Amino acid sequence: MSFHIGAKKGEIAETVLLPGDPLRAKFIADNFLDEVMCYTNVRNMSGYTGLYKGKKVSIQGAGMGIPSTAIYTNELIDEYGAKTLIRIGTCGCLKKEMVLGEVILASSANTDSSVNRLRFGGMDFAPTASFELLDKAYHKAQELSIDTIVAPVFSTDSFYDDTPDRYKIWADHGVLGVEMESTILYTLAVKKNVRALSILTVSDNLITGEVASTEDRQNKISDMARIALEITLDSE
Repeated sequence: MSFHIGAKKGEIAETVLLPGDPLRAKFIADNFLDEVMCYTNVRNMSGYTGLYKGKKVSIQGAGMGIPSTAIYTNELIDEYGAKTLIRIGTCGCLKKEMVLGEVILASSANTDSSVNRLRFGGMDFAPTASFELLDKAYHKAQELSIDTIVAPVFSTDSFYDDTPDRYKIWADHGVLGVEMESTILYTLAVKKNVRALSILTVSDNLITGEVASTEDRQNKISDMARIALEITLDSE
């Protein structure tokens, strides 16, 4: 039994969806899975396992930021044998023309965190998604008529920052989304030889200042969940 998750062996599937918010985990479990069981509520970070079209899938809340995501990713892989991890969350976008609700499939994840420089002795590492999952997600989104773009994102340690135009340099280099988790998910996945992908819904535009309503964000969770769950059906 792990320290933070606390589930029993066998209760967590090899495929795990990772929303940050445990209430989103519950929403997806209630609306998409059959035969659902809650395997943890430790620290109110709920986790659920059920069946999606007959395939065993787990959904684990993972919190906000790189440290929290690292804890759950490490434990899911090392203690429970997770082989496929798919983050489903929100991000800000760095392009004026992008619309709220558009889905970004994160091809790679840049960062201002020191987490990988500490790991690599001061050198830089470029964490990337599993191409297999990325390719499947892109084509599945087309089938489902969900507006989707493949692009690099930026995982920041600072949600609030006073630096003017802080994100401009990233936008100038083709980065389209800003979030707080993907860089460590991708790094740990490569290190531990498992697959990972981040599917992100644009909840605000950092250029125009537009912000999605709570209701709109909730509706878009379903789009991300549908993409993620569909690509799990042929992922071993």
